[in-house]
Amino acid sequence: MKAGPTARPAGFWPRARRHGSFVAGSVLSALLAAAALLSLVWQPYPPGEIDIPNKLAPPSAAHWLGTDSLGRDISSQLLVGAQNSIVVGVVAVGIGLLLGVALGCVAAAAAAAPGHGRGRGWAWLDELIMRSCDFGFAFPALLSAILLTAIYGPGLLMSIVAIGLFNIPVFARITRSSAVALWARDYVTAARAAGKGPLAITRDHVLPNIASPLVVQASISFATAILAEAALSYLGLGTQPPQPSWGRMLNDAQAQMFQAPLLALWPGAAIMLSVLGLNLMGDGLRDLWDPRLARQR
Repeated sequence: MKAGPTARPAGFWPRARRHGSFVAGSVLSALLAAAALLSLVWQPYPPGEIDIPNKLAPPSAAHWLGTDSLGRDISSQLLVGAQNSIVVGVVAVGIGLLLGVALGCVAAAAAAAPGHGRGRGWAWLDELIMRSCDFGFAFPALLSAILLTAIYGPGLLMSIVAIGLFNIPVFARITRSSAVALWARDYVTAARAAGKGPLAITRDHVLPNIASPLVVQASISFATAILAEAALSYLGLGTQPPQPSWGRMLNDAQAQMFQAPLLALWPGAAIMLSVLGLNLMGDGLRDLWDPRLARQR
């Protein structure tokens, strides 16, 4: 009997459209981005506008999600608060991605250098970077923010720096573990034999082949950054008044939990859906870029 043709995995987008987690995560993430972009050109009311006579108003045609204890429009604050979440996520993840990937690539190149493990070569550099990353994990974003705000005062910038510093060892470890396996491949050995240096090999062979896990980690770290910013703002260490923040909206809603419980529902739902969407999208990307799962779809 003649064997049939070997099934080839479909392209990325046909498989992505059939992946429920990726589709749901992409839709929720797109809504987050759309809310932030919309707030740049239109808001129902100025987010800081105080209207005491209409305080704690229920949802209505005038105020779609109601008003808070100072009469500020909730929908306007949610829209503008999405800007802060995206800014913190993009900048903090960008800091971790740029510095972490650079350190991870250096550590992987040092680990693959001749003489590694025998007391020669660049083994000490690999050890130094990895032990520094271990030390960095001892200071989570919340603790780093407390330390920074104690010195420089609270604010959005301190939140970004604290979350970004925590992301550096995360990306460094992922980059190093992925890149070390590539340095043992035959095509990298051939490139070294042809006279290519570590920088050229990293640029031409290592980085293109580790992009997938880095993109997946970036989407997950983005969700973590949004959650960390909300936690810092809730504690009064993040975004400061009068700039709206989902975390501070939750803090303000505590005093009216029994009088107006919806005040806590809206920002809580915004944080939950944003984090859920980014995590689902990250899980979907991981599945779609896994060659074993790609053959099954």
